[in-house]
Amino acid sequence: MTGKIDARLKELGITLPDAPAPAANYVPWARSGNLIFVAGQLPMEGGKAQFLGKLGGEFQIADGQKAARLCALNIVAQLRNALDGNLDRVRRIVRVGGFVAATADFIDHPQVVNGASDALVQIFGDAGKHARAAVGVASLPRGVAVEVEAVAEVE
Repeated sequence: MTGKIDARLKELGITLPDAPAPAANYVPWARSGNLIFVAGQLPMEGGKAQFLGKLGGEFQIADGQKAARLCALNIVAQLRNALDGNLDRVRRIVRVGGFVAATADFIDHPQVVNGASDALVQIFGDAGKHARAAVGVASLPRGVAVEVEAVAEVE
């Protein structure tokens, strides 16, 4: 199915990845009423985890932003699946939660998660603007540097 969001993705030169399968006993998204809760997405590409390490260690802010952007593209891929391919049904990205694996002295978690936020606004325009949390953690699944979850309002 093609629509205005698909056209926007094409205009931006973005090809969404296949939505990653869950890594454990959970579903990749759950719908309650007009909200879709997308489980935390890792920076997965081609079925492989990318950006293994920590911010302030192996990675700096720009690398973390790339990882967060990849997480956001996986969120959009999950939404596409949840909405039977019709991303035009997304009314708003309501909330994003970003988790950044970082060294103890790293303090720029919000700048890292901007990689995801910027991607969502780029794709959905004003409907991509959202409330957000960005927190630092000691480690993340598969050793990745960033994980991002989201809640979207849909029609």
